Amino acid sequence: MAYRLPPLNSLKAFEAAARLLSFQNAAEELFVTPSALSYQIKQLEEHLQVSLFMRKTRSVALTEAGERLYPGIHEGLERFQGAVRSLGRTVQSNVLVVSSGPAFAAKWLAPRVYKFIDAYPEIELRIAASLKLVDFNIDEVDCALRFGSGNYPDLKVEPLFDEVAVPLCSPGLLERMGGELTRENLSQVTLLHDDSSRFLKATAGWTDWVRAQGWTGIDTERGPRFNHADHGLDAAVDGAGITLGRLSLAMRDIRSGRLVAPFDSYMRARAGFYFVMPENMMDLPRVAQFYHWLKEEAAEEAVDIASFLANKRSL
Repeated sequence: MAYRLPPLNSLKAFEAAARLLSFQNAAEELFVTPSALSYQIKQLEEHLQVSLFMRKTRSVALTEAGERLYPGIHEGLERFQGAVRSLGRTVQSNVLVVSSGPAFAAKWLAPRVYKFIDAYPEIELRIAASLKLVDFNIDEVDCALRFGSGNYPDLKVEPLFDEVAVPLCSPGLLERMGGELTRENLSQVTLLHDDSSRFLKATAGWTDWVRAQGWTGIDTERGPRFNHADHGLDAAVDGAGITLGRLSLAMRDIRSGRLVAPFDSYMRARAGFYFVMPENMMDLPRVAQFYHWLKEEAAEEAVDIASFLANKRSL
């Protein structure tokens, strides 16, 4: 026999009161009277045959049973709301919400997004820049662009391009060092560290690059650290030091002459950029159009990257 669930209103009342730890505030949020909210919670306690709150004179606290119940009810109600919002996104066919890491949004997506806007003026594009992983059941997002291993269970994952890490600095810094950087004078240059991908087990950093060169006696831990990849690149553009930058994010600065590669080597980043979304989202024309535009742009960038790396060696 199927288990009979409590009334939805009693679950909403419990979730609000447990989250706010106040019957008064929960009642105001749900637009009911405190006595009505108290009655709904009492109904739930009778249904479950447990006490969920310890009622005090001026406050309430969760019992052990309430503590166990709250996370599941909170998540369940958020997913209900997310499902309704998701349906709304399919109705608002001209709004496309794309989640992207801040560095990719700033260095790669934003400079070329005008092409998509020109090609599809009827689509209202919204870019949400955040390092937070998207929960498509809750967040109002159609698709996401992510840097990582590509392991995103239960989602459709399409690779855009692999990533490589290259030492990069400003032409001015290179000129100050006599026109070239070597093992001997690298110690005189500030190392800029990109910590934005430290969540990856096999990310490439200065220690890996120096070791792969076969060099010793260089302190690879010195220098400032940035938790956004574009900040390290911008610091290098301004002559603050040399960064081991992700090439796809740096290509625009390289093409414009703001950054140069003083060494003839690069490292595979052992990660890449991926287009991620729920399986059914590709059925929406706005998502499919953005995906195909994105693949074309990524293919053009891949040609530029391959040309740039043609005379360099992989460590």
